[in-house]
Amino acid sequence: MKLKTSWLFALGIIGALVLYLVVRSLITAGAGGKAEASQTPPADAIPTVQVIAVPETMHPHAVVIRGRTEAARAVVVRSETAGVVAATPAQEGAFVRPGQVLCRLEVEARAATLDQARAALRSRQLQHQAATELAAKGYRSETQVLQEKANLDAAAAAVRQAEIALEQINIRAPFAGVFDRREAEVGTYLAPGQPCGTLIELDPLLVVGDVPETEAAKLRIGAPATAKLVTGETLSGQIRYVARDADPQTRTFRVEIAARNPGNEARSGLSAEVRLGAGAGRAHRVPVSTLVLDSAGRQGVRYVTTDGLVAFSPVRVLEETPEGLWVAGLQGPARVITVGHSYVGEGQKVEAVLAR
Repeated sequence: MKLKTSWLFALGIIGALVLYLVVRSLITAGAGGKAEASQTPPADAIPTVQVIAVPETMHPHAVVIRGRTEAARAVVVRSETAGVVAATPAQEGAFVRPGQVLCRLEVEARAATLDQARAALRSRQLQHQAATELAAKGYRSETQVLQEKANLDAAAAAVRQAEIALEQINIRAPFAGVFDRREAEVGTYLAPGQPCGTLIELDPLLVVGDVPETEAAKLRIGAPATAKLVTGETLSGQIRYVARDADPQTRTFRVEIAARNPGNEARSGLSAEVRLGAGAGRAHRVPVSTLVLDSAGRQGVRYVTTDGLVAFSPVRVLEETPEGLWVAGLQGPARVITVGHSYVGEGQKVEAVLAR
């Protein structure tokens, strides 16, 4: 049976197409093998890493904690005598000076008592003078003169007592500060010991916080400190107190900084980021991206030695800045690996190229 011409033509086309595909696949496989062979680096090739030269410098160390502002002194000013409040000259929230009247009580009979005591004093003075003159003439004994002197002293003491009682109607500020809260209004009856109001001292202002037990030994009284308040203000001062006994719950130590606060601008109770001066030491500034972990899980950096070998040094972060991390642990000038540190190991020979 003879095949039709159309079938023969179709079989010829199919055969040509199959032959083309087979030849093309063979050529592509050969070219790919050559390309792969050309891209495979030699087994003894030295890897290239990028490094930066980091000098060793003296850097001030700082302990950074979270803190808060507190008044240097806060006193509840109380009445020393009983009476009804007649006036409140100091405005609540106003700055007051030492001795300024915060609350004034009714005078009542205190002025009359003082007048009576002064009159009795004048009488005793006259009696003492007369007794002295008569004793000089022999009409009075020495004992009578001494008795009159004692009566005179008692009268003077009574005057002083009446003056104090009259002065006690003025409840005064014991120091300069802010009259933060008034607790007695006009017409309020105050018994001895009852409060007129609360006075706080804001200059100097205290900034207090809790230091971890690992950092407390680094701090010294008088060391400089700064506090950046949540309001954006910055206060500068000195460490005035570091606790010797840790908080039993948190195992932290209280630290206090005394900072100047002109005009009482900063308030008590504000949150702050506190930087405490902790001396100075040798350190290196490295990019954050250079930190790696070794096989033991230690944080550090990889660098290239003078022999061209990769080495690892564990480091301790001292401070984080926008320019990089200040770390301690490296020795002397170092060529720290910035690119390729994750693909090389300690002791490996590398070619170091300065990063641009």
